Amino acid sequence: MQWLVTSAGALMVLVTLRDVFHTLWHPTRHAGLSRYVMRGLWELSARLGSHRRAAGIVGPLAMVTVVGTWAFTIILGWALIYWPHLPEAFSFAAGLKPEKHSGLLDALYVSMVTVATLGLGDIAPSAGWLRIVGPAESLVGFALLTATVSWILGIYPALTRRRALALRLSQLRRSGISAQQFEGAAGAALLESLAADVSRVSVDFAQYAESYYFHDGNDRTSLAVNIHHAAELADQGRRARHPDVRMTAAVLSRALEDLADILDRRFLRTGRTEPDVFRAFLDDHGPSGPGLG
Repeated sequence: MQWLVTSAGALMVLVTLRDVFHTLWHPTRHAGLSRYVMRGLWELSARLGSHRRAAGIVGPLAMVTVVGTWAFTIILGWALIYWPHLPEAFSFAAGLKPEKHSGLLDALYVSMVTVATLGLGDIAPSAGWLRIVGPAESLVGFALLTATVSWILGIYPALTRRRALALRLSQLRRSGISAQQFEGAAGAALLESLAADVSRVSVDFAQYAESYYFHDGNDRTSLAVNIHHAAELADQGRRARHPDVRMTAAVLSRALEDLADILDRRFLRTGRTEPDVFRAFLDDHGPSGPGLG
């Protein structure tokens, strides 16, 4: 029975570490926990109300929930490893009675102290294999902390790039560039830079899939609201007389196709054409917050 509980704890730790790995270090795949927590909170915000405020807190709240769940399951898993071996496999500070410190709460205490790298030393493993397991938990706790910081520092620049592209498209739409102004090297340079920005956003969605569940705020910084203007500029460029403009318009069209493909495969799953995918993106990320379509 002892080793059954220990094995269950070890399995819980391994499953959690696998989820952390696929979320933070293997971003081309969806991790189970982060995906379900973030999507669940995103859809819940739609049911609670259609205001931007509800959608605006989904991303940060989901990240806190995911990291908190990782920490809790790692602490509980290691506690289950320790629990069956209390008190005989542990040494206790003077004044502590081992027989009174052999419950699950005591195992949780040891696990929390270890994962936080506090090292209080009042209850410490004394058996040979546990003296290896304990420091291993400290290393995992330190790695989880640094990985979480790296995760946050990676997602927010991705959000900045997405919102900057949306704001730029909004400015272009409001400036009302004519077909004559679009001809020539300036028009080609504009389309080329837009294609590069769209490609970067596509990579961000693939590498930081969790960034999808952050609402973009007002309409001018919402990519879902403004992405259709990039498609309009690409269409306008394909009809231009200048060959460089037509070429860069074709590149922008391919970049938009790639973006629609990533959005559809990873998040929307409409299985439809590019305009339909962008409409579904707008429904899910529009001015009133997430939808359920």
